[in-house]
Amino acid sequence: MRQFFSALAKALACLLLLASAVAEATTVKVFYDVGWGNRIALRGSKAPLNWNTGVNATWSTGNVWTYTWADSVGDVELKPLINDATWSVGANYVVKAGTTVSIYPFFQSRAGTLVKVANFSSPQLGNTRTLRIYLPPSYSLNPLKRYPVLYMHDGQNLFEASTAFGGVEWQVDETANALINNGQMDEVIVVGIDNGGANRIYEYTPCCDPQYSGGGANVYERFMLDTVKPYIDQNYRTLTGNKNTALMGSSLGGLVSTYIGRRNPGVFSKLGGLSSSFWWNNQMLPKEVEAATAKVAVNHYIDAGTSSDGLTETTRMRDALVVDGYVQGKDLYYYVAQGAGHNEAAWAARLSIPLKYLFPWQSTVY
Repeated sequence: MRQFFSALAKALACLLLLASAVAEATTVKVFYDVGWGNRIALRGSKAPLNWNTGVNATWSTGNVWTYTWADSVGDVELKPLINDATWSVGANYVVKAGTTVSIYPFFQSRAGTLVKVANFSSPQLGNTRTLRIYLPPSYSLNPLKRYPVLYMHDGQNLFEASTAFGGVEWQVDETANALINNGQMDEVIVVGIDNGGANRIYEYTPCCDPQYSGGGANVYERFMLDTVKPYIDQNYRTLTGNKNTALMGSSLGGLVSTYIGRRNPGVFSKLGGLSSSFWWNNQMLPKEVEAATAKVAVNHYIDAGTSSDGLTETTRMRDALVVDGYVQGKDLYYYVAQGAGHNEAAWAARLSIPLKYLFPWQSTVY
């Protein structure tokens, strides 16, 4: 009997050691179909990895390649390679000790693609428009991957000079391609929603400015939430949660982004407003933030130029957000564009700033 309990104690001790080892395992999972006969290897900054020779990851069903090491190694920078020869595109991945990190790489430096959905109907607004959808570089290369989504207003102005106001586009696709391939931002799907033409002021504004009237933002909100977002989530490989969903625009588009986003933090967690029209209706939106009794759980990017671009009102909004508890560089990024005016060229010139802030490299929540 004594021998039995001794053996049982040893067995339990082994199980505890095994459980401890599992609990103290740092793991990376690489999701990529390399094709028959190929493999994923990893190179990295600390042993058991190094930057000279790759270590093979272990394949499992679903084309998941896994590699594990002890927590005691500490934080590790690494990159996956195909057959220890072809490096993944972008920056190094950081794997913090004690975590399990999922990576969805791609291995060819390339541009994203633009898809257009013409005559997209809005039952809420009683009209149609075009959706212009930027699919990031890996979309066709890694079908295992799902993506955050950035919804942007004034879609005509974002991608093509031929449809942009004054013939000047934002160059959203070119800027995103460069930032993604350089490892400065995560891959995202960008959905450009064309404005309603003559109805633009109505659609992009809460009620009601003494001079311009407006007041259709709540209806436009329902169009976005009940029609546009469900369509995108059903037809593209999106990450649907609020942590991976952002809203951005300029001028009245910045106003409506802030208005809708703060009303729907369960849908959007990231808001971008370039040269936002915070003057609207005697600065109603900054006043609402000043009167708020609770902080809204969204990250704000707001900016303005110094040349007739609403800097005073934007600064007032910044100050109101700071009083509510937002912190510059954390959940708030306030930027002053020296010499910049209120136009597409100015917004294109600084677009990289909000993109890197809203979707920094390795920030996607899978």
